[in-house]
Amino acid sequence: MNLVDSPAWRALAAHAEAIRPQHLRELFAADVDRFSHFSRAQDGLLLDFSKQRITAETLALLHALAEAADLKGWQQKMLAGEPINHTENRAVRHMALRADKQEPPEVRAVLERMQQFCEEVHSGKWRGFAGEHITDIVNIGIGGSDLGPRMAVRALAAQQQPDLKVHFIANVDGADIAPLLAQLNPRTTLFIIASKTFTTLETLTNARTARTWLLASAGRESAVAQHFVAISTNLELTEQFGIPAANVFEFWDWVGGRFSLWSAIGLALALAIGWRQFKQLLAGARAMDKHFIEASPADNLPLTLALLTLWNTDFLGASTAAVLPYSQSLSLLPAYLQQLEMESNGKQVDRDGDPVGTATCPVLWGEAGTNGQHSFYQLFHQGGRIIPCDFLALREADFPLPGHHISLLANCLAQSAALAFGQTADEVRAAKVPEALVPYKIFPGNQPSSTLVLPALNPYTLGQLLALYEHKVFCLGVLWNLNSFDQWGVELGKQLASRLTPLLAGEGDDASFDASTRGLIAALTNS
Repeated sequence: MNLVDSPAWRALAAHAEAIRPQHLRELFAADVDRFSHFSRAQDGLLLDFSKQRITAETLALLHALAEAADLKGWQQKMLAGEPINHTENRAVRHMALRADKQEPPEVRAVLERMQQFCEEVHSGKWRGFAGEHITDIVNIGIGGSDLGPRMAVRALAAQQQPDLKVHFIANVDGADIAPLLAQLNPRTTLFIIASKTFTTLETLTNARTARTWLLASAGRESAVAQHFVAISTNLELTEQFGIPAANVFEFWDWVGGRFSLWSAIGLALALAIGWRQFKQLLAGARAMDKHFIEASPADNLPLTLALLTLWNTDFLGASTAAVLPYSQSLSLLPAYLQQLEMESNGKQVDRDGDPVGTATCPVLWGEAGTNGQHSFYQLFHQGGRIIPCDFLALREADFPLPGHHISLLANCLAQSAALAFGQTADEVRAAKVPEALVPYKIFPGNQPSSTLVLPALNPYTLGQLLALYEHKVFCLGVLWNLNSFDQWGVELGKQLASRLTPLLAGEGDDASFDASTRGLIAALTNS
């Protein structure tokens, strides 16, 4: 049976018609204990979803849908290592990367090698070709090999090693790598090349540029082994590059790129914050894994986030969602979640190869507060679109300065309240606003939002946070009957780019391309 034809879906659709006209003002007025009814605490985290446009009946119907979708059954399939990534016949085992005593032997072996490598760099045992300590790490990757560690290094800036700087290069545009290399010393710079196949166009282009830059200073090929390590499964190509097998860190096809921060892909982060802190990141994620597997549906934070997203997208008509961290350190979280959620669930074909029949992943975006308040929040308040928001707040600041954090939190709470309750014409008039301005001062409100409060931002809580969103993605995939772990949508562009590269270099025949592409090739290559 198609998802939208199921009894559980039809019951939700009928309920949505009844609840859609209700305003959050009415919902709060009808339930003085609404916050306690629609909030959950777990291991220091607090999720307040009382400002979502739901009732107890909404939640009951959503949980009935999750039960009909056999969420528990799919959890067990993932845990058992069944190939739930069915289009690539792969298991989905990223939780095994942080399983501690239950981790597979191959995972433990790589973690031990990562620890040894970090200790050698931090102690000064690992040195460059001129015998100097390493002062700068450059991670060269793209997508899941870049976004996760880049975001986490920024997030945990307060915990970073004082004598080591970590940088990231992803874009094939020379404007990304050239200015960075101009700042660095080749004698004290170490590169991490993160590419599972060691064939990723953008990553290898940047890696070769870095290699040429190093050799121009070192003057000998053997220096590559002292300044480059790789995260890859292709030992033949890494050796051809000049990286010995001893400097290659393995990861596996059961680790999707956007779920790989916990693997050797997190090496740049481990170097940035130290091994003990990296282990705390894994511990936080492991604690969230345990919660996700063991908690009841009513108390399950990832499932709750997933159900709210489905409700807002498929029954209230939201096509977009905003992630709004009131933490400058989490400023890259929206970009990280864009890949995690949209690459996973931005699909319209279900597991049976049929159309899903409904909207799936919303367009995700966001910005750190309070910056966003001075750009796009105007649209939230008076733009006439429903845009669900996830606010994130820290109880304690990671960079405490007098007066700053209180102001930040006040803005976070003010925005979520203003979006929920708005401002009526009568309230505007009561403030003695001139009548001609009254229409411009009305705020409709009724924008749904959730607020997630972290006690502090540290490796443990960051691990909790990222695993929370990973499991949310899994739940949504089950609910929409999608394979969240393939990404065929990125392949076609890669194939076309490989065919276009020689044409832009003036080689080959462009006859197989459309008129627009041929015209653009001519415009870009003719002086």
